[in-house]
Amino acid sequence: MQHGTRVTGWRRIAGAMWHPPDDPQIYGALDVDAGPAQAYIARAAAAGHHLTPTHLVGRALAHALASEPALNVYLRGNRAIPRDTVDIFFITAVASGHDLSGVKIVDTAGKPAVVVAAELRERATAMKAGRDRDRDFSRTKQLMDRLPPRVLRAALRVTAYLTQDLRLDLPPLALHREPFGSAMVTSVGMFGLPQGFAPLAWMYKVPVLVLVGELTDRPVVVDGQVVVRPVLPITATIDHRYVDGWHVSRAMAGFREYLAAPERFEPAL
Repeated sequence: MQHGTRVTGWRRIAGAMWHPPDDPQIYGALDVDAGPAQAYIARAAAAGHHLTPTHLVGRALAHALASEPALNVYLRGNRAIPRDTVDIFFITAVASGHDLSGVKIVDTAGKPAVVVAAELRERATAMKAGRDRDRDFSRTKQLMDRLPPRVLRAALRVTAYLTQDLRLDLPPLALHREPFGSAMVTSVGMFGLPQGFAPLAWMYKVPVLVLVGELTDRPVVVDGQVVVRPVLPITATIDHRYVDGWHVSRAMAGFREYLAAPERFEPAL
């Protein structure tokens, strides 16, 4: 019988610090040629609409989930149950960038990008001002801010079970069913950060969280020649319980398809 060697030093310390891995998250990165997106954003601006790369990435993600419905599900036990619509949750900065909140856009796959952008802008503004329909979300955050850490952990698990697993609306508690939608999008490009990976928390109960980095000009190879092109870095954190490589490849095809020619999937401006 081989007894091996005794683990010492840092490996021994590491063994005491961490448990065996049990996290289903996988990570991916993609650099997108942002030329088509920039061109569409410019045409939208000329027509009086304000669009950003994050708006188009949210639409691309919705298009990807609509193209691969097996990802637009929620898990209950060992069953994957289809969602009614493709809803994208946009994480947004509030309190002058010192805090985060978010807005769920219902049926993002069925709404033009300019409509998504307008709704997101209106609701984010309302949330920052603490008024209108997004007051509920702000009220929930304020309540959570007052709870002690141990009580907060328990409250998060209970509310996630009620709103996500049981899909209940609880207006008296300012809680609504499936608050994080089908998938999530956030951006660090506005802060001048080139790239990063966002954590996919257990309570979100979505298959993917996409992070948009800073759009910059980079040298790339086109038809064997090195040229300068605008590049948008995209990273994704994916829950392996929802997907395998086959699902990811199909969804990625839809995601790339949209960003390669947004005008193909949008009404005339």
